[in-house]
Amino acid sequence: MEWLRRFLDTVLFQLSGTPVTPLSLLLFVVTLALAALAGRVTRRLVSRMLLRRTGLGAGPGPEGLAYSVARISQYMVVIVGLLVGMENVGISLKSLAAFSAVIMVGIGFGLQNIAQNFICGLILLIERPVQKGDFVNVGETVGTVEEIAMRATRIVTRDGIAIIVPNSELITARVTNRSAPTTTARVRVAVAVAYASDTELVRKTLLEVAAADARVLQQPPPHVFFRNFGENALEFELAVWIDTPQLEFIITSDLRFAVCLAFQRAGIAIPFPQRELHLKSGFERLRAT
Repeated sequence: MEWLRRFLDTVLFQLSGTPVTPLSLLLFVVTLALAALAGRVTRRLVSRMLLRRTGLGAGPGPEGLAYSVARISQYMVVIVGLLVGMENVGISLKSLAAFSAVIMVGIGFGLQNIAQNFICGLILLIERPVQKGDFVNVGETVGTVEEIAMRATRIVTRDGIAIIVPNSELITARVTNRSAPTTTARVRVAVAVAYASDTELVRKTLLEVAAADARVLQQPPPHVFFRNFGENALEFELAVWIDTPQLEFIITSDLRFAVCLAFQRAGIAIPFPQRELHLKSGFERLRAT
């Protein structure tokens, strides 16, 4: 084992006057691994403590707030472990100041996007415009925020597909958060009926359909809007409030099924597009042929 000891104590190079050996490099790697593990444990402990002991579970968005605080705590533990590991290999804070110009140049050329996304991730965790569990629209991506990591945010769509979105997009792009300030949202179902239909019966039937669906909120109450006199039909719109925006497509689809059935029972006709053609001249030629 003497050869192993000599190998571990071999000076590879010196950094700021401190000899760097395979043993110090091994300690650096082990320190980083332990810091990463301690960071994960800290995140779980902080999240559980906030949810169970400080009463945050009774307020709005408790999961998102606990997640943000736990993430920041994890980053702090990892940074402390990184500094301790750097001290083991001779990289002190004074040495870092000496190499700051080189580091900034590296960030400017090669690490710009990574640094930008990391800073945007910190902004997301501190300001919390978007939290874990929120239902959001980011460009063409629509889904629930599952994780806000150091570089990117993971969003799971309605189809169960995980999409990785850079944190900078959540800060610089237009984001629709359908979970803030509340999850309550209004959805609309467009309906067209024949011109001879009883408009009051149409209103009554649509409101009955809305009242029969348990997922539709009665406060605020549903409304029926007479939208327009269309070319082939009277155009109405059933507007209802729901508290589960993730189920918007399912609820509106079920409402359309229910409207079709209710209109059939009430004798309300849903017209199809029609065109009337009036010929004022030209019959003589047709008769001649």
